[in-house]
Amino acid sequence: MKKRLLAFLLIAVLAFGIVGCGNKGETPEEPEDSIGTEDEAPEETPESDIKVAMVTDEGGVHDQSFNQSAWEGLEEAEKDLGVKVSYVESQQDADFAPNFETLLDAENDLIWGIGFKLSDALLDAATNNTDQLYAIIDFAYEDTPDNVVGVVFKAEQPSFLVGYIAGKMTETNKVGFVGGIAGDVIWGFDYGFQAGVQYAAKELGKEIEILNQYAESFSDVSKGKAIATQMYQQGADIIFHASGDTGNGVIEAAKEQDKWAIGVDRDQNYLAPDNVLTSAMKRVDVGVYNVVKELVDGNFPGGQTVVYGLEEGAVGIAPTSDQHVPAEILEEVEGIEKKIIDGEIEVPFNEETFEEFMKTL
Repeated sequence: MKKRLLAFLLIAVLAFGIVGCGNKGETPEEPEDSIGTEDEAPEETPESDIKVAMVTDEGGVHDQSFNQSAWEGLEEAEKDLGVKVSYVESQQDADFAPNFETLLDAENDLIWGIGFKLSDALLDAATNNTDQLYAIIDFAYEDTPDNVVGVVFKAEQPSFLVGYIAGKMTETNKVGFVGGIAGDVIWGFDYGFQAGVQYAAKELGKEIEILNQYAESFSDVSKGKAIATQMYQQGADIIFHASGDTGNGVIEAAKEQDKWAIGVDRDQNYLAPDNVLTSAMKRVDVGVYNVVKELVDGNFPGGQTVVYGLEEGAVGIAPTSDQHVPAEILEEVEGIEKKIIDGEIEVPFNEETFEEFMKTL
């Protein structure tokens, strides 16, 4: 690793004037949970020579979803650990490779790719620059290079929980799911949600229809709104989205139709306090922060894939769920969560495992 990585442990001064390279942006001021660490932030933040940067997908750093959550993780690392952080945004897939090159030229010690769409470009960059460290969110390589760490989440688990809530609370017995781009990651949300709905339907002794459509985009807000509006008009009263910035359109439709939407990745209640029922949280910020901290501590987990789920406290339902979800249902959700952690409920994450799950109902 670069010589400054060997020197940073000797540096301990007050942090001031920390400036990241690239297009460092502002983050909305809505309340957010702090990063899940037990230690309190030190009164004096050390300044480090380590530079960490990230490349977003086309949703951008203000997508109100996983790109923004990743950036919040880096901001927290800057605050607590003194690292210098920055980002570059991608407008299209063709931007991935040159954006990685830009951050490499800027001499960042760790470069993140946010989202599975960046997996090929990141692998190419890592293969061609073996002394450079990389990390990627939402992708696990079959053979992870020593200079790369993958961070993935059991997204099906919180999706099952919000699906259970939807199944318990639907008044029309029709709910919906809007996905971004089909693939392993979003299938986890999709089939986890469907399983949760059907689990609740079984308990209630009724049938619940699930409308399902993919926008094939993480950035098309208008398409998300159009899909959701159509679902509401078809009788759905609750729609869960897993579609990045596209999902902001789903939430807009919920406001206009006075229906319920379920957010994703972050607690999205602040986007529509009267219409976001709950959110399936995937704490990308926690994953990003933890890997950066391991780098600072000299324990970068290269060559590995780190997996986060309910047991690690990195996924779950939003803390604002109690605003609209009855207390008795939230109590039932706690019981469901325990059954998932204990292995009593095996949550499906794709079509094959969903079919197996349905046989157990």
